[in-house]
Amino acid sequence: MSQNHHEPTLKVFKELLNIMDELRANCPWDKKQTNESLRTLTIEETYELADAIIKKDASLIKKELGDLLLHIVFYAKIGSEQSEFSMVDVIHSLNEKLIYRHPHIFSDVEANDAKTVEENWEKLKLKEKDGNKSVLEGVPMSLPAMVKANRIQDKARGVGFDWEHKEQVWEKVKEELEELKTEIDAHDEDKTEAEFGDLLFSIINAARLYGVNPENALERTNRKFIKRFNYLEERTLKVGRDLKQMSLAEMDEIWEEAKKR
Repeated sequence: MSQNHHEPTLKVFKELLNIMDELRANCPWDKKQTNESLRTLTIEETYELADAIIKKDASLIKKELGDLLLHIVFYAKIGSEQSEFSMVDVIHSLNEKLIYRHPHIFSDVEANDAKTVEENWEKLKLKEKDGNKSVLEGVPMSLPAMVKANRIQDKARGVGFDWEHKEQVWEKVKEELEELKTEIDAHDEDKTEAEFGDLLFSIINAARLYGVNPENALERTNRKFIKRFNYLEERTLKVGRDLKQMSLAEMDEIWEEAKKR
């Protein structure tokens, strides 16, 4: 493909960098920002992009991608000011990593399906570590617990620490459920919390083994529940009732209607 294809992109990206320079020099808010002050805003922008993707709203995805790109440019600008790295360094290191981790494209390694590509990627990441670094070090501590559990299990699989047969995981799920019931019966709050965690970890493990993204699966159920509960509220209001005044049986009847819808 001709490089001319990228010229409009390069032109507007250059304009963005110039705008960032101008903002950093003259805008009171932009001048005072640091990596630390931007961090929580970046996390918020990432969640907003995730929401837009779930909504399948192309216009909103475009907007949120722009907001996230602004943050990337902002961090690079701060890095440049502190003589730590520049946008050139950020992109250059990314280019090198992409070429190195895709030997099936840029070298002579064969990988004809996504699963093989993913496995090779994890193996190459392990090679990049020096001997003192943990396999799990690359998992960010600030990730939400469910996403973190999934990534931890993925990383462990990369060095062969996984079930030989995925069906074996269900015995572990049953075992954790029984241990949880034991602590609930013993009225031990601390151990109950610990066993709940073990049960959830085993369920997430099962999801991974069966090719289900647990975060996506749970969010799908969240949205389904919200939709049905909203229907319950609307139907109640239409007949001049209040949920607090309704019996559980009455609510269940409308809930079943929502499920059928």
